[in-house]
Amino acid sequence: MNTNYCVIMAGGVGSRFWPISTQKTPKQFLDILGTGESLLQLTYNRIARIISPENILVVTNLEYQELVEKHLPELPKKNILSEPMRRNTAPCIAYAAFRIKKECPQANIIITPSDHFITDQQVYIETISQALEITKAHNFLITLGIKPHRPETGYGYIQFNTAEISGIKNLKKVKTFTEKPDKEHAQKFIDSGDFLWNSGVFIWNVDTILNGLEKHVPDVFDTFNEGWDHYGTSKEAGFIADVYPQCENISIDYGLMEKAKNVYVLPADFGWSDLGTWSSVHDKLTPDENGNTFLGKKTLVYNTKNSLVVNQGKKLIVAEGLDNYVIADGPNALLIYPKSKEQEIKSVVNDVRLKWGDNHI
Repeated sequence: MNTNYCVIMAGGVGSRFWPISTQKTPKQFLDILGTGESLLQLTYNRIARIISPENILVVTNLEYQELVEKHLPELPKKNILSEPMRRNTAPCIAYAAFRIKKECPQANIIITPSDHFITDQQVYIETISQALEITKAHNFLITLGIKPHRPETGYGYIQFNTAEISGIKNLKKVKTFTEKPDKEHAQKFIDSGDFLWNSGVFIWNVDTILNGLEKHVPDVFDTFNEGWDHYGTSKEAGFIADVYPQCENISIDYGLMEKAKNVYVLPADFGWSDLGTWSSVHDKLTPDENGNTFLGKKTLVYNTKNSLVVNQGKKLIVAEGLDNYVIADGPNALLIYPKSKEQEIKSVVNDVRLKWGDNHI
């Protein structure tokens, strides 16, 4: 029996990529880099190299279930776990863990976001495979840490103990997690040599994650444990619809990983980006002689440099005199914004919602 599983988390809205990413079609369902595949499809195809389709689960919001079916027609429909509302990553992971435990009590599980980009597929697969071998033999909560290349302020950081783990190559004990530091602290982290970027990719066996949830996030554990008899039956969807509103809105990082004592990090470097901002997209595209990058057609720029232009509409975009801007023409809105202030876009979306409702988001 194949005991390796993967859970792809695909329920987010991706508001930092507004107005291309919308509530109706968020970024995981978009070909954000012009590869010919959506980010969800890229993630699935990457993981399908080592995990069979019957052991891949996608957790998504109920409103995106049909989109998942459309993008991943080869995925068994029973493997799409639909959340009736967003409750962050701890409930999402708990739901998937209980479902997998019912099906395979010895399961080892990969947890991955659906919207990250990875350039070195082979190193990624080798790293994941090593982590799965470790969790088969040890009750470790493993996260993949990316060797930092710059003082990035948009990522979380993991500090690790430099001591070797007996008999296990490269694995390090985690000291602390730090969320999105300022540039000065990020530079200090890099200079110290014992910090990694937090990739948000986790590997563990099913008993280890459930024991960790029971100890550190007991309300979430108890909520899903009540449905044990329903998992894998016709009563599962009704149970989930009833209990999800009761769930605490809490991330797996805050709820478990920052508190547990059996947390380890496996350092890796496989060309990872969480594609969390327009700048990260700009960095993955090939620039012209002025540092500009383009997605879509019908674009003309003059005296413009270091800017990203994304044209998904039918209109022609002409720009003059811009430096370090993002121009994104989506289905219902046009964004023209300095890349240096792009962390504000999430709050801009909230302002648009308050002033004009959901029609433009």
